Formats: sequence, structure tokens, C-alpha cells
Amino acid sequence: MKTGIDAIAFDVAKLHLPIKTLAEARNIEPDKLEKGLGLLKMTLPDIHQDAVVFGANALTKLIQQNNVNLADIARIYVGTESGIDSAKPIGSYLLGLMEQRYGEGSLSHCDVVDMTFACIGGVDALQNCLDYVRLNPDKKAIVVTTDIAKYDLASTGEYTQGAGALALLVTANPRIMTLSNSWAVSTKGVFDFFKPYRTLSKWHIMGNDFNDPWFGHLERVLEIHKDQPVFDGQYSNQCYTDRTREAYFRFKELTNTQGSLYQSWESIIMHLPYAYQARRMFAELFALDAEMPLLTGNEENADYQAKIKEISKSEAYKNFVTQKLQPTEVASSLIGNLYTGSIFMGLLSALTQHVLKGNDLIGKKFGFLAYGSGSKSKVFEGTLQQGWAEAAHKAQLFETLQQSHEIDFDTYLKLYKKEQRTGIQQPKNEWVLEYIEKEAPNLYGARYYKWVE
Repeated sequence: MKTGIDAIAFDVAKLHLPIKTLAEARNIEPDKLEKGLGLLKMTLPDIHQDAVVFGANALTKLIQQNNVNLADIARIYVGTESGIDSAKPIGSYLLGLMEQRYGEGSLSHCDVVDMTFACIGGVDALQNCLDYVRLNPDKKAIVVTTDIAKYDLASTGEYTQGAGALALLVTANPRIMTLSNSWAVSTKGVFDFFKPYRTLSKWHIMGNDFNDPWFGHLERVLEIHKDQPVFDGQYSNQCYTDRTREAYFRFKELTNTQGSLYQSWESIIMHLPYAYQARRMFAELFALDAEMPLLTGNEENADYQAKIKEISKSEAYKNFVTQKLQPTEVASSLIGNLYTGSIFMGLLSALTQHVLKGNDLIGKKFGFLAYGSGSKSKVFEGTLQQGWAEAAHKAQLFETLQQSHEIDFDTYLKLYKKEQRTGIQQPKNEWVLEYIEKEAPNLYGARYYKWVE
């Protein structure tokens, strides 16, 4: 019996700021971001959208488009680093909204949980659901990845922002892709990117025009949690490279692969914090796995790095990028970073690109190199099944992205600072955040959502 991905759906923020607009406002040469990093647009949530909204929209599309019988769904596991509560998981919200739409108690039998490990949380959820379905092949599971990537203004991460969600149906004998039982892992506890609780000493700002006073007494020191991370971009890239390299060669050893592992994969799907991340870091693996004559020494050695850079500019590597990496990048260029959803959007992008090119992929293998800061990498592979092309066509990925609404820089700043008091677009056929309770002490902070026709 085989298990894997049977269906896929997505929801992405419908507002975008052109990267060129941001670059000009920040006095950055646009080509540095567009041609250097592969960035064209960054998507942004409207005022009525949060991680629950994106997840619920993707999940609703998955159910509707595939006529999913909710009685068959045993679990809905969420991968996210954009949680809105330290106790109540996004999965709990999603179950409640689905019952609001499809009937009270229709998912009361369903297990839900959130998994958080930066950008690899969705892959963790997928692996867990695969294991469950292998033990219970008559049951189905759903993985939802939902995130809003938000960075400090004028930081080196600002131009990689994005927002959206994907939902995957995990079943036995799947229509899109079977996933093997072999998974390789590399983990190390580091501080390359994280979102800590931080202290707020000037607590007297509470109660101004944008912040309501708390019920009860204030602590002497307040703790706050920001959406924006603390990160070291260069160190994070190095951690990404180190964990991925270690997991990659562990997978090669685990599967007893002779010769180059990546040559056995039709496409390589990686976490893309920006569109060209994979092509920038894979040159080392490209050389090592082909046993090219790299200079010996530590990877931080200047001569070693110079050799890697030389290889990255070779025609052989450029052809490799075009064939195996470029199809996964196209959607990322138009969306931005989706954190946990990035790797699965890369999969959908690649499938769609192959459909447009008329490629026959049945029986072909895709390699997955996942990464999450903190830090962990997982490497696994999947085999395309009979229904992959139909699923890619049904998703209407690029047709949907073409409908995105462009905003100007001033509007971006107002949204970012939460100064925008009215929605930019009128919601239609989607979930929205209706209100957050601010009166009832026993429900203070509770978030309520509704479906808008």
C-alpha cells in the first residue's frame, strides 16, 4: 500500500506590493532584488485576514474542490509559526469554522493539533499524517500550512514578506504523489531566526488610541510577542546550508543510492524564503554529490567558497537550475515567503510549470529538501501518480495570482503599522475575521470569524 498527497488547494493574500516599488522607496537598485533574488511581488494580508483566515480558506477549497467526506477525515494537522494564541491552536479554530459551514459535530471525531518548528512545521505535520494513514489506510488526514511572513521595516527581510496557506489531503493510494518511508533528518539547536517574547518597560503606552487597557492589574514588566523575528541573515543561510547538506547525504546513505542522488529527481523542491534561495545554496551539493574536485578544507575557507561560486556560474550548473529548480521558483517570485507553506507552494509551482510544458511525469521522482530555522532539515522523495496533471490544472495557481490587487507604498505602510481601518478589498466567497472580543472578561481576546458570500 502506498500513501501520499491526494489533493492540494491554496489561498494567498490578494494584495501585493511590487518589489520595484519597495526597492525604490528603500533606495535599493531594483535589479538587485528582481534579478539577484528573483523577487517580483510580495503579498500582504488585508485587515480582515490572519493566519486562521488563510488556513480556513485553503481548507474550504480543498473540501469543496474534491468533494471530501468529512467523516473520513481523522485528523487536521497544522504547520505554522504564526499562531495567534499560546494555548488554543489554529487547528481548533479551523475545526470550528468547518463545523460552522458543514454542520455542528461534523468533525467532532477529528484530531487537530498545531506543529511549530519555524518553516519546517508543515513537513513535520505531513510526516506525522503519513504515518497515521499507513496504520489506518481507510482514513484520511489533512495538513494545513498557514503563515504571514512579516519583517521589520527597512530590514534585510522586508522584501521577502508574503502571506497565505496550503491544504493537502493525505490518503492511501493518492492521486498526485506517493511519498516514501525513507526520511533523513539533521537537527541542531541554534538561534539563526526566532520570535522570542520580549519585555516592554514603558507599559504606560497601554490604553492609547490603538491599544485597549487590560483587565485587572498590570505586571511591573510586560511581555510582548512580535510577528517580526530576530534573525541573522548570513548565519541563517549558513545553518540552512549545513542542515540541508547533512540531511541530504544521510538520505543518500539511507537509500543506498549509487551515483548522484539529485540526478534521480525530476524536480527538487526546497524551502524558499526567497525565490532564488535554492539555486544559490545548491551549488555545493551539486559539486559534492558529483564528486567534483573541490578544494579540500572547511566550508568557511575562502578558497573553498570561491570554488563553489565558480561552479555556480558554470554552464552545467545553470542547465541544472533551469531543469530541476527553476519550475519551483515561479510562484515564490509572485508571492513571497509563506514560511511553512513555501515548500508546498514550490511543489504546486513545479507541477503547474510541467503541465504548461506538456511534460509527462507519471512515475517520475521529486526530491524534497525541507528546512526550518532553529534548526532542522528533512530530506525525502515522492513519485508522481496518474492524477498529478489534473490536480495542477484544478488548482488554477497562476490564474489566481494574476487577479492580485496592487497597492502603493503608503497603503503598504498603513497596513503594516495597522493604521488602515477599512479593508482594501471587499471579501467574497471567503472567510474573514469579523471581530475580536474586547468587552467580556471571560472572552477577552476571543476571535470570531464568518463566511462571506
